[in-house]
Amino acid sequence: MSVRTDAPRRAAGPRPAARRSAFLLGAFLVLAASIALSLALGSRSVSLPEVVEGLTAWFGGRTSEDIGAIAVQERIPRTVLALVAGAALGLSGALMQAVTRNPIADPGILGVNTGAALFVVCGIAFLGITSAVQFLVLALIGGSLVAVFVYVVGSVGPGGSTPIKLALAGAATTAALSSLVSAVLLPRIAAMDVFRFWQVGGVAGADWGTMAIIAPLLVVAAAAAFLCAPMLNALALGDEVAVGLGVNVTAGRVVASAAGVILCAAVTAVAGPIAFVGLMVPHVARMLFGPDQRWLLPVCALGGAALLTVSDTIGRLLGSPGEVEAGIVTAFVGAPILVIIARRTRMKAL
Repeated sequence: MSVRTDAPRRAAGPRPAARRSAFLLGAFLVLAASIALSLALGSRSVSLPEVVEGLTAWFGGRTSEDIGAIAVQERIPRTVLALVAGAALGLSGALMQAVTRNPIADPGILGVNTGAALFVVCGIAFLGITSAVQFLVLALIGGSLVAVFVYVVGSVGPGGSTPIKLALAGAATTAALSSLVSAVLLPRIAAMDVFRFWQVGGVAGADWGTMAIIAPLLVVAAAAAFLCAPMLNALALGDEVAVGLGVNVTAGRVVASAAGVILCAAVTAVAGPIAFVGLMVPHVARMLFGPDQRWLLPVCALGGAALLTVSDTIGRLLGSPGEVEAGIVTAFVGAPILVIIARRTRMKAL
């Protein structure tokens, strides 16, 4: 009687779906822990009962008389903004890496953050803008125009848009626009005072009104991103294969790119240019869940939310009784990650 020899090997380890489900559960637990830490830690640490009391009072629409619970209520808006901004940035980075097929693509490296910053600076310096709506409109326009410009420049020449050409075009554009930002700000002290707090990137200025303004844009862009997941999987096989599978490559790229730019620009308008979240999170998610965008995109949203929330909490602890902005913490963590990625990535075209 013959016995199949592959049965023990198949039963030896968990199936990919089971492994992914376990990692996904772990991602939710990490996110829940980051929320709890964000509410409990800061210039004044609070106990678990005080956290519960603060949340109960907030959901009940009343103000608690306990000092610890009041501190929790004051941290709720910034925690929510950190979750939303981190999720949007993680999702935006995953989209840009998938569309460009570039492992080091993210909103910062491709110039989207700097383009949004330049338009916001010009609005502050020349138009005197102060409202969140004005910041949002200018950030969207600036981020979108720079994204299109980088893609056009990276597509010039033989071979079209390659990962290396897009990265170089984004780096050059970022450097040029950063110089323009400095040129606009240096002669204008008043504009510099307004801009310097926004430029660092952080969630300390969280406000329910501004979050309500960007919420519809984020919801629409995130929905478009998730709907693009099958197209992005086909695109990873190459344009010719994707066309053979019936995918409209041009339309798919436009929709996914627009979703990525909107996610990044909307967050940049209210929280400033926060770097490296869109670069780090997709790489970690890809190592754990593989390249399937149907899993990768939701996990990047969860990972980005957890990363920015933890970074904000660390910034509050490091700078107590003040704080270090979350954008500084993510840059401090992200720079070594970028070096590691660059060392491990084989650039065959060089």
